[in-house]
Amino acid sequence: MSRRGWVLFALMSVIWGIPYLLIKVAVGGVPVPVLVFARTAIGAALLLPLAIRGGQLAMVRRYWRPVIGFACLEILAPWWLLSDAERRLTSSTSGLLIAAAPILGVALARLTGGGERLGRARWAGLVVGLAGVAVLAGPHLGGGDAWAMGEVLLTALCYSIAPLIADRHLRDLPTIPLTAACLTLAALVYTPAAIWTWPSAMPSGEVLAALVGLGVVCTGLAFVVFVELIKEAGPSRALVSTYMNPAVAIVAGVLILNEPLTALIVVSFVLILGGCVLATRAEEEPPAPAAEREPELEVRS
Repeated sequence: MSRRGWVLFALMSVIWGIPYLLIKVAVGGVPVPVLVFARTAIGAALLLPLAIRGGQLAMVRRYWRPVIGFACLEILAPWWLLSDAERRLTSSTSGLLIAAAPILGVALARLTGGGERLGRARWAGLVVGLAGVAVLAGPHLGGGDAWAMGEVLLTALCYSIAPLIADRHLRDLPTIPLTAACLTLAALVYTPAAIWTWPSAMPSGEVLAALVGLGVVCTGLAFVVFVELIKEAGPSRALVSTYMNPAVAIVAGVLILNEPLTALIVVSFVLILGGCVLATRAEEEPPAPAAEREPELEVRS
């Protein structure tokens, strides 16, 4: 990966590790539709003027079908699911479950005709990573958190499909108009629900700060960086940035929200992280047949 790709990778590792903390704070003061609307509206307000000023917004019309698909799978559906799930789950648990996205991304890329080769190590990574998800989710399946766990796993599935759409159908669309169009669409879709559930009292300063952080850093800035990372390194490697997301989410949850750091979380983290590393590793190319090799010059002394 290029130096630019590594810089983008490092930014994404941190930027998308803190939303779980901010979402957990925000859902304590505003309903889910208001949260998603505020996040998308703030992001759109930041990026839409840049897209209009650059004269590139008209390009979106040529790609309207994949743009809508990308917006639905990257914003509209997962942000509702994740925010609703965090009303019942800790931010660290949510961030850890989302780390299954690279594993699902590799499997989906292969199943949908992608050229990525899956050797024994990568198949083992898929199994190990899914085992980590099962270890974390298993104890919750019999209680009231089962639905929340399902919502987070559906979010991970959406996050694994969206990069495939961006890589296969949106590579020629500049980042700013793509992101601005998706956020604007999402804000418009969520406007009626946000109006209907608007809180009667002003939220606390912490909640307002969390909403601003989600909109400015975790949305406006993050989407520009993420789409550029997909174009720079490809969808599978872009999703590898989620390796660090659960670590950031766990540390933030434990230090700031006093969430518990249990042995179950540690074991799951090791399994999921190890599975992601194996599942997305580059496979060595098989050696060329002897007949296809270049003849070697014989040197006589």
